[in-house]
Amino acid sequence: MIGVRGSEMSALFGFAERQLYVYKRYWVWEVVWLFYSIVSVLSIGFLASGLGSLGVSGGSFDLRKAQLYLLIGALLWGYLSLVFMEAAYAIAWERWEGTIEYTFMAPVRRITHLMGICLFAIVYGLARTFIVLLVAVAIFDIDFSHADVAGALVVLAASLAPLIGLAILTSVLPLLSPQKGEQMSFAVQGFMLLVSGVYYPLTVLPWPLQAAGFISPHLGGKACQGARLAEAKRVKGSKQLWAAGLGVIPN
Repeated sequence: MIGVRGSEMSALFGFAERQLYVYKRYWVWEVVWLFYSIVSVLSIGFLASGLGSLGVSGGSFDLRKAQLYLLIGALLWGYLSLVFMEAAYAIAWERWEGTIEYTFMAPVRRITHLMGICLFAIVYGLARTFIVLLVAVAIFDIDFSHADVAGALVVLAASLAPLIGLAILTSVLPLLSPQKGEQMSFAVQGFMLLVSGVYYPLTVLPWPLQAAGFISPHLGGKACQGARLAEAKRVKGSKQLWAAGLGVIPN
């Protein structure tokens, strides 16, 4: 058993290292995508800065807080979307590189293969997001001296677990439909952005989308805590009514 576990761990890091070599081969394109990530985050930041010229500032509205809220949301979503797409395209990468037959015939578990790719995506995503963060801090003069770094890491870790599971589920779609399976990753990613709460609290959404956000990998933090508690009470009440109809008492 120890030998089997050791070989699986070696394969896990081996798949992560293989992804690193693939990225080294296409490093120019990674520079392009890094530039795109920086531009996307800066666009969100400048959007918040421009709200003042539209007459939004004044009164109880804190323009600086809104800018910080949107910038953190853009950084968080940029990182999570990168991890999701890398894991969701795990099978597509194999097809593009012409290695899918060799990978599937290798004496390793499929979860080892997919988690190795996810491991690389997590580390690579952190490095790229850190670079984007440095650029955003330099341009918008953001002060993180009072930031709760430990709390942010907990939220990030809690967001990654269900995200990776959904990405692995999405990654097998090209095997079911070689023509359209890959495109479904963009559809799933778009829906997750809608119910994630990274750019707005879930309370602004219609109830069905709030419910989807409640059961999805939620990323919005305390802003939507009230909506989650209300949904939990509603579900508990429904269970009690259902149990009363059957004459049993729920736990």
